[in-house]
Amino acid sequence: MTREIVLDTETTGIDPKDGHRIIEIGALEMDNHMPTGKQLHLYINPERDIDAGAVAIHGLTSEFLADKPVFADIVDEFLNFVGDSPMVIHNAPFDMGFVNAELARLARAPLPMTQAVDTLPMARKKFPGAQANLNALCRRFEIDNSHRDLHGALIDADLLAAVYVELLGGRQPGLSLEAASAQNDLAQNNPAQNNPARHAQGAGRPADSDMDNDAFSLRADSTRFERPHEPTPDERAAHATLVARIPDAIWSRS
Repeated sequence: MTREIVLDTETTGIDPKDGHRIIEIGALEMDNHMPTGKQLHLYINPERDIDAGAVAIHGLTSEFLADKPVFADIVDEFLNFVGDSPMVIHNAPFDMGFVNAELARLARAPLPMTQAVDTLPMARKKFPGAQANLNALCRRFEIDNSHRDLHGALIDADLLAAVYVELLGGRQPGLSLEAASAQNDLAQNNPAQNNPARHAQGAGRPADSDMDNDAFSLRADSTRFERPHEPTPDERAAHATLVARIPDAIWSRS
């Protein structure tokens, strides 16, 4: 089992150094790049005001959160769910910064950045020069996000999982050389991999920036659509290498 946690947060504002806090956590478990159905969804009382710009992004108000638990009350549930599994996050420094700021308030050890798999640089590497925010990736991969009105941590995490699979090569990532390379890189950089043991981007963040963590819906089925762009030379070469490794391929028989 290759366990990963897809994670997203909503916050009171843009920078934990200014005292901003987490107000929503959405996380779901994946096994070999497939959702298992296990998920964690928490609303949190931040014990402070929420910036108006952040409310406009996620719609979460102080009134709604007033009777929700504080972070200290849910920290163990969160850490137990994540464990030492890799965490798939779009713009990981943002969410990890908030998570570790919350842990520091409680004198808890921080989660290492090596535990994060950041889909933002993955997208920029795969599509250089193109927009890499999740809205743009949703359009590129034809993932329907029409039902999403406001940001929500669990919806965003759920739909980031679909984008992540596409970034790894599609619904059969085992056939993708890039997927194998990503897993090898993660294993080398993350000891936890071998040890089984929206953010409210909020206030001040452009809605269509690369760091925009929009919500997307999972496809209702596994239909594969025509790619909106031609394969790159590197992709063609990788495909040729992969095909050459298939023994006694039917198309090679005379």
